[in-house]
Amino acid sequence: MLSCKPRVPSEYIQPGDMEDILYDYHIAQAMAENLELNDDQHDFKQTLYFAAVLEKHGVTKAEFDSSLVYYYIRADRFGDMYKRVAKRLADEALEQGASEGAVVHYAQVNNSGDTADIWKGNLSMMLIPYAPYNRYDFVQMPDSTFSKGDSFLFMVNSEFIMQNGVRNSQAVISMRYDNDTIVSKNITIGSSGITQLMIPEVANRKVKEIRGFIYMPLEKEMTTTMKLMAIKNIRLIKFRKKEQPKDSVATDKKQPIDTLKTKTL
Repeated sequence: MLSCKPRVPSEYIQPGDMEDILYDYHIAQAMAENLELNDDQHDFKQTLYFAAVLEKHGVTKAEFDSSLVYYYIRADRFGDMYKRVAKRLADEALEQGASEGAVVHYAQVNNSGDTADIWKGNLSMMLIPYAPYNRYDFVQMPDSTFSKGDSFLFMVNSEFIMQNGVRNSQAVISMRYDNDTIVSKNITIGSSGITQLMIPEVANRKVKEIRGFIYMPLEKEMTTTMKLMAIKNIRLIKFRKKEQPKDSVATDKKQPIDTLKTKTL
């Protein structure tokens, strides 16, 4: 039986070749970001590096742009492709001795105990600046491990792949408590790497519902310029409020006796 999965038309870059181009482009972008240049010089270097990647693979910018549009509107296929790219990049980073930093610190945290990873959504995803693929929403309900005074830490490890433009995405978390009070926190994801959003405790209140989303703003005009954000290793760490230690000072300590006697004349 032949596979029913549709093939990519021959006028577009094939998936394996596109994956190699994205991988090489990511490496070139990282090289450009490590240079100590001003913004104009940085953009110029990025453009040169990207042109070198296309030349290496024998692809013109027009061919790349048209292929990118083809994959953009087939986000599921593009997402699978980028997962493979992300794995190659991660494997390469580990071979070079890289560390995931704070993510590693919580990587072995389970879903119980005073410090627990309670994330139940997708661990990784890809966002592009076109609806509906530019936003990821999630809802989580509490379980028996939640207590009054819990605090939370939301963490994402992001990678931007783009030719030019502004790295500007948002992460928003809203906590609904047992008295229906809602506390919302947001943070800008403006660079590749680890982004952390702390949600402090609300005294004597227990979380009733957790909602949030990660959002990449829509482009004002449709463009073929590449811009995407890959997210991996999402964590939502819950910290249980520690009990205050009891006062060690004895309350029944005897007061010194005044031995001075006063005579009445």
